[in-house]
Amino acid sequence: MSGQLAPGLLVAAPRSGVGKTLVAIGLQRAFQREGLGVAAAKCGPDYIDPGFHAVATGRSSVNLDGFAMTPAMLKGLAAQAACGADLVVAEAAMGLFDGAGRSSTAAEVARLTGWPVLLVVDAEGAGQSVAAVAHGFATFPGAPPVAGVIVNRVASDRHAAMIAEGFDALDLPLFGMIRRDPALAAASRHLGLVQAREDGALDERIDAVAAILARDCDLAAIRAAAHATAPAFPVRPRLRPPGQRIALAADDAFAFFYPHLASWWRDAGAEICGFSPLADEAPPMDCDACWLPGGYPELHAGRLAGNARFMAGLRAFAARAPVHGECGGYMLLGRSIEDADGIVHPMAGLLPVDTSFAKRKMSLGYRQARLFASTRFADAETPLWGHEYHHATITSTNEGAPFARLADAAGRDLGPAGHRAGHVTGSFFHLIA
Repeated sequence: MSGQLAPGLLVAAPRSGVGKTLVAIGLQRAFQREGLGVAAAKCGPDYIDPGFHAVATGRSSVNLDGFAMTPAMLKGLAAQAACGADLVVAEAAMGLFDGAGRSSTAAEVARLTGWPVLLVVDAEGAGQSVAAVAHGFATFPGAPPVAGVIVNRVASDRHAAMIAEGFDALDLPLFGMIRRDPALAAASRHLGLVQAREDGALDERIDAVAAILARDCDLAAIRAAAHATAPAFPVRPRLRPPGQRIALAADDAFAFFYPHLASWWRDAGAEICGFSPLADEAPPMDCDACWLPGGYPELHAGRLAGNARFMAGLRAFAARAPVHGECGGYMLLGRSIEDADGIVHPMAGLLPVDTSFAKRKMSLGYRQARLFASTRFADAETPLWGHEYHHATITSTNEGAPFARLADAAGRDLGPAGHRAGHVTGSFFHLIA
């Protein structure tokens, strides 16, 4: 790849819920305010955190998934993100060593990209032991280099002194101790943090977080600890664009779409035309394919059901050209959605399935899919890699043609999933690569 690659680091933690996202976006904005061009990345299958990265940096954030992507593909995407930037601040998922096998861990992403780890450790309920946790992660067999540590949720000067005492015994830099602050609270819901696009004051909130990071952390030392991004070349995937002009639903109800897919489709010569079902916009009829991503249709089911122009336009589009729905898009293509209050809302009726958010059952994990029949974007039996993450359940379905056969991360057969009817396909499976 031509062009200079920015150095990077990976914000990681021992577990979820310790403040990785806030530290990542705070650092991204803080370095941006110093005049740096900051690129962002997120490990694993996550749609929500990259939205915060994009607001913090002004650039699209890329997902780097060691399970669904080959090493060459992952390194190519990381190098693309680093090209033309001054610094990459990436964010891990879950704990540093957590995943569906070693290849899917944030530790493996750090190894492939060459980025050292900036470890965020929660100090709540601990003092000197915080250093012991950090030492354990830094010396765990196969651990990537740990550049240093940021300690979060420090309660007082005395608490800070106890933490510092523990680090005095280690050869591990302590880059900062973040004090508890109401500005570091973040709203969440059933699939993670409330989406960035739904918070009208997010820019100001990120500024506040950046100010706290600049106050409590050594930004110069953190930047100096970044390592060069491993050089790589872009890898052309076997996935095809679903059409030459693709109508892509994009709003608060349908926001779960990976930027790398759009990049791949454009590189293959396709044009993407966004439209908003929530705004009662129909897919543009001059497109030759429609893609309905996942999101939160269950939170907007009543409004979607009443958007007559959108529903009529979608049905007319499906009568002549391919339409595909992922997760929330699949639910909308079905006959009905039951919301959390038990109210049933009619949907497009293009697939023979009814779903419910009132009868919740979480489905979460990596998936391999093999299509029963070829589509515009993939051939039958070609392995597709992705994930499921939803709380909705299928309450009724007619016998019909299934979309794909699924297996879990360990290769165990999960049976047929989704539906296809005419030009319309859909399932709860989110495509990654």
